[in-house]
Amino acid sequence: MDDIIKRDITGLSREDVIGMLTERNRNYSLPQPFYNDPKLFQIDMEEIFLKEWLFVGLSCEIPERGDFFTVEIGRNPIVVVRDRQDQVRAFHNVCRHRGSKVCLAHRGKTAKLVCPYHQWTYELDGRLIYAGTEMGKDFDMSKFALKEVPLKSAGGYIFISLSDQPPEIDGFLRDLETYLEPHDLANAKVAVESNMIEKANWKLVMENNRECYHCAGSHPELLNSLVEWDDSTDPRAPEEFKQHTARMNAEWEKDNIPYRHVSHGYRNRMDRIPIKEGAVSMTMDGKQGCKKLMGRISSPDLGSLHLLHLPNSWNHAMGDHLIAFRVLPLGPEETLVTTKWLVHKDAVEGVDYHPEALRKVWDATNDQDRKLAEDNQLGINSIAYQPGPYSETYEFGVINFLNWYSKTMLGNLADSGKPTLQSVG
Repeated sequence: MDDIIKRDITGLSREDVIGMLTERNRNYSLPQPFYNDPKLFQIDMEEIFLKEWLFVGLSCEIPERGDFFTVEIGRNPIVVVRDRQDQVRAFHNVCRHRGSKVCLAHRGKTAKLVCPYHQWTYELDGRLIYAGTEMGKDFDMSKFALKEVPLKSAGGYIFISLSDQPPEIDGFLRDLETYLEPHDLANAKVAVESNMIEKANWKLVMENNRECYHCAGSHPELLNSLVEWDDSTDPRAPEEFKQHTARMNAEWEKDNIPYRHVSHGYRNRMDRIPIKEGAVSMTMDGKQGCKKLMGRISSPDLGSLHLLHLPNSWNHAMGDHLIAFRVLPLGPEETLVTTKWLVHKDAVEGVDYHPEALRKVWDATNDQDRKLAEDNQLGINSIAYQPGPYSETYEFGVINFLNWYSKTMLGNLADSGKPTLQSVG
């Protein structure tokens, strides 16, 4: 107990973090500071959220040239825009004059990116094209373009990294393109969006998502359609489910629908598995949430394509709609969870789908998960907390998440002496 109290301080060093991660029991939850210490939260932001690839949004949110959306990664405001060459790009949303935010709206459409402070104006490709005569005749605008952020996209998903040397992700993106091809997200739209702030550390939010041990006691709406097994390789899955999976796999094979489990370490995985027999979508009655199916899909009974991208996203893609979840840390004990429901772009609200019915299951589930994570946080903050054991069968997904987190943190901490954009600019 004394060791727990001693380490629950704001003076933690990177060496302390390395020591705790090296010494931790791999099948137990993390020491308390990983869930509430301000200094450790800052290290999380620097070594995970400023270095890894993050899911930020979907290309169908900015379908036309000049469309943009903004997002904040810690203290770093970012703008994602479709330029005049139809290329999706990301920039630090920071004017090169005095540092003001350029785009203040959450999303919109613009011909140019204009800073509201002194009207410095940037082309959609980031070039500074107007700074006024006040800067003098010798002012070289070519040296003051917006700072670009590495961006990659696949299957309609947009990822950015704030690192000068992001990790490899191309293998995952190739698989993502293949698995999302039937859904054709280029011809989709966001029908509904919700934003929820959970008073819990981002890792607790992700841990809660990585297991369904709690589902039977907490998610009655979700279990109308979702099976508890994490994927087709789940060691708990009964023979009945395996047989149902085999039947559905044969149907998907006929329609050239990708379904096999694919993993890229613990960071990324995708796997299409059936939902409950008799149900075709994650709605209250298990029926289609949208009458118009996505992409080239011809049958609503497409199960759910589970997509995981660490550190900040999980997703369910069905025949009639797709649900994308994004997690962004706001503080040591505060996390923003954004949920987006996508349907075919030609689906008509009130005719093909009703937003309230489409979102009802996951609105309830998100709120239930929020309460679980917040209660978990309150208990962890106690002087009585110490790391506890995970079930290797029911909570193997949590174990995998923390193994990824620990390995990534240790690797990035080892490289943290190298200069990056964040450390020099």
